[in-house]
Formats: sequence, structure tokens, C-alpha cells
Amino acid sequence: MVSEITTTRVTFKVFRFNMETDYLPYYKTYEMDVTSEEVVLDILNRIKWEFDGSFSYRRSCRHGICGACAIKVNGKGVLACKERINDLIAMFGTELRFDPLSEKRAIKDMIIDKKDFWVKHEQVNPYLDSHIEEHPDMECAVTPAQAEALLDADYCIQCGLCHYSCPVIEINEEYIGPAAFAKAYRFNADVRDDGIDHRIDIINAPGAGVWDCVKCYECTQVCPKEVDPFEKITKLHNQVFEHGRALNNVATRHAVGFAHSIKKHGLLDEGELVRYSEGNLGVMKHVPVAIKMFTKGKIVLPWNMPKSENLDEIQKLVKSSSTAKF
Repeated sequence: MVSEITTTRVTFKVFRFNMETDYLPYYKTYEMDVTSEEVVLDILNRIKWEFDGSFSYRRSCRHGICGACAIKVNGKGVLACKERINDLIAMFGTELRFDPLSEKRAIKDMIIDKKDFWVKHEQVNPYLDSHIEEHPDMECAVTPAQAEALLDADYCIQCGLCHYSCPVIEINEEYIGPAAFAKAYRFNADVRDDGIDHRIDIINAPGAGVWDCVKCYECTQVCPKEVDPFEKITKLHNQVFEHGRALNNVATRHAVGFAHSIKKHGLLDEGELVRYSEGNLGVMKHVPVAIKMFTKGKIVLPWNMPKSENLDEIQKLVKSSSTAKF
């Protein structure tokens, strides 16, 4: 049965800026009737064709595979050719704001300079590093199971949505970012690749590497191809330990302490986790917060730490699923 086409009056506040003529960006408002068939790219086209021919944005394939038309709507990263306006109305109402992926990198309207994205992409050696025969007798076959180990990381279309939705990118210029991490995992998980140790050293760097991820899941939520960059970041965490590349710092001790706490109690001992991560002296700066948490029942004294009723089952799961030696 064909669904009925409906029409809704929508107000669009659109980011406008031309780095050659404007000192500051501004927003311009457009109102139009939108049908239930239209996607964000249709609206971008209509703004340009019906209201202002100088309005600029990137577009190409319109099939959700080139990543060129990525923008933000009410702060949510979307692929313009894929995101239905009706879905956004259901989420945000009939007032929608269009912004470029990164305001501080805006060149003209929705168009941004993605140089930083491509620099980070190149940083992780995004190619197969393999010593092969110049004239092989047969192709290098990959089994279905080996292909599945990539966990769809090869589906990335490099749209930049996860990169520019990451809060760490906004405050840390050295941080490599979720898109590049997903690409690093894609080749680290490839059985034909010989460059995994070097790539792990790159993504393990303090300040720039995977340990600076704040686990906000924004990268996973905005990915139009369901690559799940956060999953790849956690896999890279494990690879750091599996290949003996872990550094003795707060980030890795936090991971080890977390695992030890779950194995010992079946629950997270937050107080001990802080002490394990930062040491006896380092934990002193957290005493005022710890006292407040204790009075609110958020943490307990070490000798009162409870254990999960399912501790035996949890310990079996930890033993069976753990692939890394801490």
C-alpha cells in the first residue's frame, strides 16, 4: 500500500558565511512547505534554486556512498541525501537549523575545509602494508570469517560526520579522531596486513590516540553506514595490550583497573579504580569529591565493597572473552 504524501510548513535557519567577504557568520531564515518524500538535500537544493543562487554546499552521488553532502541539523550530524526531513521534524519540531560540519572551518555556507580530516586519515597509514611477490602464482584469498573480522570498517565513506561530531576533536587538535581510528582498525584486522605494530604505536600515542576517547558514542550515532567507530576504538584498545604496546599511564591503568574490579567483585569499585589509575598520591586530589560521593551513597569504603550475586558467572564470562593480558 502506498503511503499518503503529506506536507508540513517548516522554518529553516541556515548558516551563511563567505570567508572572502564576511567578518562573521550569520543565519538566514527560509520558510517552505516540505513534503514527506523530501530529504535534507532536497531542501538545500530548493534554497539555492528558489531563494538564493549564491547558497553553497557540497553534493555528488545522492546515493549515500560518497559522503560529500554531510552537514549538521540542529547539531546532529546527517548525510543530507539520506536524512528524511519528516524524521528530523519528529525529533526537533518544525524549526530546523542547518550548520556546516565545523563552523570554525567554514569556507562558504555548508562547505568546510576538511584538511585536518585528511591529515588525520593519512596519519594512520590507511593502506595495506604487505610484502607480496611481484609476480604471484595465485591470488591472496581471504576466507569469509577473515572478512567478517573487519566488522564492516571497510564500509566507511569518509564523510567526516563522526570526526566533526567528536567533542575531543573540538578541543584537542592532536587527537586523531574516530574516522581515522576506524580506518586503522580496518587494516589492523586484515590478515594480509603486516603493519599492525607500527599502526598501533600511532594510535597509542598519549594525547592523540585512542585513550583520549571520552566514550560519548556520538561517532557511532551519526555514522550513516553503521560502521560504529566506537566499537573499533575499543578493539584498538585490546590490540594495544595484545601486542604488548601498552604504556604505563593513567589511561591504560584505568582500563586494567576496570577489568580487575569486574573480575574481583562483578561490580565496579569506583574508589579503588581511581587509586589504581592515579596512585596513592594522585588520589588525594579527589578526596573532596569522594567525601561528597560517600555521603550520597555513590561509593563505599573498601572493606564494605559488595560482590555481585552472579560473580561466578561474570568471572567465567571474563575468562572466556578476554583476549588481552594486562
